[in-house]
Amino acid sequence: MDTVKVLSYAKLNLTLDITGKEGNYHTLDSLVVTAGLYDKIVAKKRKDHLIDVTMHGMGSDKLFPEENHAVRAGERFVEEFGTQGANITVYKNIPMGAGLGGSSADAAGVLNALARLYQISDFARLKAIADGLGSDTGYMLRGGLARMRGRGDEVEFFSDSPDMHFLLLCPKSGVSTAECYQTFDELPRTDKAGRTERCLEAYRGMGVGEAARLFGNDLFESAKSLNPDVGEAVMILKSFSPLGASMTGSGSAAFALFEMRELCEWAKSRYKGKFRSYIVDAVYPAEKKRKYSNPYSIEGD
Repeated sequence: MDTVKVLSYAKLNLTLDITGKEGNYHTLDSLVVTAGLYDKIVAKKRKDHLIDVTMHGMGSDKLFPEENHAVRAGERFVEEFGTQGANITVYKNIPMGAGLGGSSADAAGVLNALARLYQISDFARLKAIADGLGSDTGYMLRGGLARMRGRGDEVEFFSDSPDMHFLLLCPKSGVSTAECYQTFDELPRTDKAGRTERCLEAYRGMGVGEAARLFGNDLFESAKSLNPDVGEAVMILKSFSPLGASMTGSGSAAFALFEMRELCEWAKSRYKGKFRSYIVDAVYPAEKKRKYSNPYSIEGD
């Protein structure tokens, strides 16, 4: 096998609590789920030990190699496992700077692609590489419904696969993660502690609908202060009376959970604003077959 193709999915932080700091890093407690919006990774073997990454779509071609987590993932894989290198193409469909985990998805996708290409099955070593690349990269190697804690490296996966249907609104301008956390440290705390635990208790006791009322994000106020579009996106989504709505990651994307996909379609049809809108479903590890709508997708695949 000289070429492999994998899909790497976005994530939504249904809740996000900032629980403290360890050195220069914030610790978190977050309920996350994989969303049906993904990048495509194509990896081809090389005869040397080099990693060459080409990006297409969403302005990703402007990324410097030293800032590209896909490049770092490939290089660390080769260093860890002593394999040959690869020519890697990333076809972007996940908006950048939106809190949807696109950078982490690419890093996780590269690791998964190279593991298949070189028949590596040591998940613990792959996760160790992933955890060194970003706070949610280890989770995104697998995806699904999970609770992330610590610096994102403590992941508790749930076997549940509840149907969840979301409408996303993505402002054109993103939010700097570093600036968002810095602003969070400077602003007074207004959110109640333990949201993730309370949301999980509601989910276990009464299901997704009740849990959705507790969706929320400690970084929302700081993200909104940096980019007012974040607050506008959440406000618009709440106007459609979803089960719950919030911001994902450090912004700028916002999401709303609806009881049925038809309600997502109804809300999307009513929305006439300036933000990009997507309807996505929760995706679980066993679900792999989805139509790829990226204009950069490979013909015939």
